[in-house]
Amino acid sequence: MSQQYTIGIIGLGYVGLPLSIAFADKYSVIGYDINIDRITELKNGVDKTKELESVQFSTKIPIHFTAELNDLQHCNVYIITVPTPINQKKEPDLSFLINASKSVGSILKRGDLVIYESTVYPGCTEEECVPVLEATSSLVFNQDFFVGYSPERINPGDKSRPIQSIIKITSGSTPEIATLIDELYKSIITAGTYLAPSIKVAEASKAIENAQRDVNISFMNELALIFDKLEIDIYDVLEAAKTKWNFLPFKPGLVGGHCIGVDPHYLAYKAMQVGYTPKVILSGREVNDQMGVWMAEKIIAHLAKQFNGDIKGKKVLILGFAFKENCSDTRNTKVIDIYNVLIQAGLDVSVYDPWVEAEQVKHEFGIKLVLSLEGIFDFTFKAVNHSIFN
Repeated sequence: MSQQYTIGIIGLGYVGLPLSIAFADKYSVIGYDINIDRITELKNGVDKTKELESVQFSTKIPIHFTAELNDLQHCNVYIITVPTPINQKKEPDLSFLINASKSVGSILKRGDLVIYESTVYPGCTEEECVPVLEATSSLVFNQDFFVGYSPERINPGDKSRPIQSIIKITSGSTPEIATLIDELYKSIITAGTYLAPSIKVAEASKAIENAQRDVNISFMNELALIFDKLEIDIYDVLEAAKTKWNFLPFKPGLVGGHCIGVDPHYLAYKAMQVGYTPKVILSGREVNDQMGVWMAEKIIAHLAKQFNGDIKGKKVLILGFAFKENCSDTRNTKVIDIYNVLIQAGLDVSVYDPWVEAEQVKHEFGIKLVLSLEGIFDFTFKAVNHSIFN
């Protein structure tokens, strides 16, 4: 392949946009997204994800944002960063990934390179995506075009860890392509890269990063459930326990978002395909999925005690709706579980979160956010620890 790269980034969300900015410092970059409104916003220097400041959309950065697929036809490197959610059965939803592969395949040329960053289960890139690229391009894998996988590691809302400061795992479909991909990322990642021995290893590494966190948090959440029944403050317990040097300082809480609450299901799905039913991974998911309901029930119990059981119409304010602090991302937020249980109990519930897009929340969840903290409430619950609430 030529070292004169023209890079097409497919998907300009929390991953694709920062990646585009990083690559644009050294290469010609075309940012593509099927959402025309998103493209219009980016052309106007607006990032509703709030991951980047408007100053970062300088005219000096040579990125061409587009919703026209044909604008990508002169690229020789395509990086796919589309969402990989789960469906209602909690199985992988690869529709975005397959559609993106079809789009890239339709303009793929001999010698081109396709790199996937979307989180998947081990084997997905070569088993699901490559056949789509071959079918739509009529080209032969590892002869006419090549593939790589480099899992995204961006932490939404974390301004202290920009993409350049996070070690990047890389892999490729041949040893030569793997080295080429590693050098490509190494040119923009100041923290360095780690070249995995295969695409499957790179895919698996991403899946277990988030599954590990999910299991550790689920342990803390289970402790919270136990100590609540024992009338012990779990945070007092954690303060005491962490005085030992090797105690891991995880905390209980809501687990949502596009990674930690999703990736374990991808790993479990693949495990069951090969005949093994995960026990630890799935039990962790079961515990974490119930925490929103448990928190809502605690609020209801508190109000019932305060008002002698007469809680109908009592006003509750929920602070925060994003899936985590200092972030605008509402994907898989567990705050919705709290809201729904409180509404079903007959409470008058308001939600305030200046970080998230009110119109998006209204459209996706049917909730009209309050835009100020005016009014008197019977109970206020901080569901998300945004710094503005402290």
